[in-house]
Amino acid sequence: MLAVNRTGTDRVPLTATSVGSARVLTSANGPETVRPVTLSGSVPVSAMAAQQDRAVITVAVDSRETIDAAASAGLKYVLIDVNVGLPRCGCKPSDAGHLADYARSRTLVVRGVMGYEGHLMVVPDRVEQRAKVAEAMEKLVVASLLVGGDIISAGGTGTYDLHDQVTEVQAGSYALMDSYYGTLGQPFEQACWIVGTVISVGPKYAVADVGLKALGMDHGNPSIDDATVWFCSDEHVTFAPTERLHVGDRVRVTPAHIDPTMAMHAHAWVVRGDEVVDRWPIDLRGW
Repeated sequence: MLAVNRTGTDRVPLTATSVGSARVLTSANGPETVRPVTLSGSVPVSAMAAQQDRAVITVAVDSRETIDAAASAGLKYVLIDVNVGLPRCGCKPSDAGHLADYARSRTLVVRGVMGYEGHLMVVPDRVEQRAKVAEAMEKLVVASLLVGGDIISAGGTGTYDLHDQVTEVQAGSYALMDSYYGTLGQPFEQACWIVGTVISVGPKYAVADVGLKALGMDHGNPSIDDATVWFCSDEHVTFAPTERLHVGDRVRVTPAHIDPTMAMHAHAWVVRGDEVVDRWPIDLRGW
């Protein structure tokens, strides 16, 4: 719902991170481009291929095995995924051309390359970050020359404004934000919180009912305005408020990592001020 509303009437390519989420985006976004990052997840690739009459579905591949999987499933379009420094998916830049040739031999259409510089999303020194992003993108551009195609896809919320050689930026967190990206001074505002209820008050601290089961914690503790978060346990967050709170008070907890936090909840409540105006299903929770 958020992705489709964000693109409005002018449909733009949407990036998914699994086959399952790509299927949902295809159903919601209509006849436009959906690009899952990897051929992964519990949903069969063939199920996504069956939706190609609804969207231009392009998958990222980084090996002969993933190319074979795409071709065998009946998919038509691929990008060559290139490792630009993050030890995750992606081939060596020097291998990109060979993989593109192999993909074409399997009758796939190679539309270009993608490379995610996720290791550079949060670099405190902006000058250093710009230089490292440029270095990573040089690898991607070289790979692009070997591969061909008209797409060079990269980037994220932390580097969205540091690209002058790519054709698209795969930013996503900016739409809701979190405290991790909030340290960068970007022109994006926090738009999503977990609302908790204070259930216990001590002499120097309070406890709300938002814990590890409600928050993505890989980027550290959440934050609460006018308070210092001490720690999170399974169902609770313990924090020291600057002003005394009472049992029953509500607090807005800002997650440190918005992506996994969203996957822990079935619905998002849309508010204008203190008024609830809608409820959206969070339909990309499954893997």
